[in-house]
Amino acid sequence: MRFRLLPREETFYADMIAMADQLKVGARLLEEMFAPDPPIADKAHEIKEVEHKCDFLTHAIIQRLNKTFVTPMDREDIHSLARTLDDVMDAIDNAASLVPLYKIDRVRPGARELAKVISTSADEVRRAVIALERRDGVMACAVEINRLENEADRIHQKAVGQLFDEERDPIVVMKWKEIFDLLEEATDRCEDVANLLENVVVKHS
Repeated sequence: MRFRLLPREETFYADMIAMADQLKVGARLLEEMFAPDPPIADKAHEIKEVEHKCDFLTHAIIQRLNKTFVTPMDREDIHSLARTLDDVMDAIDNAASLVPLYKIDRVRPGARELAKVISTSADEVRRAVIALERRDGVMACAVEINRLENEADRIHQKAVGQLFDEERDPIVVMKWKEIFDLLEEATDRCEDVANLLENVVVKHS
């Protein structure tokens, strides 16, 4: 049996799960935003509140990290994971904020599909973060997140191509291109989380 002279702070796992819970909430709200036509612009306010919660949790994790002597994983990994999870929520918030800003009055093909992929990716991120403490199941979640990111790339490419083919108003093209790019970016940030979790598991295996 191994003994430690100093107790190891395990609260970080709970903090990461709390962040992943908020990502799931934010992604669900994004999916709800794009579900009807026209989209529900007011969901942007709810998503912004979730983004603020993630900022608070990120700050709390980093503050605790600065005060903790023994951590359950490398300090740089805890810091990077907190920041990367927050980056996912930032991308969701950035995409959602453009709907009321640009007064989007109809949902273009591809937006609902991307929102669904983001929501599914957030579910997988949460599963991966929960699995991190026991180091079991993370890899399977990471593989699925990578697959979803590839699916989002295909949806994004098709949606942007259709946008340029069908839309004649250059302002509308500009607005929707930015929205599509930010939606796709959210799945990229989920993949960043997956890659980081994979590295942590490999490092501690």
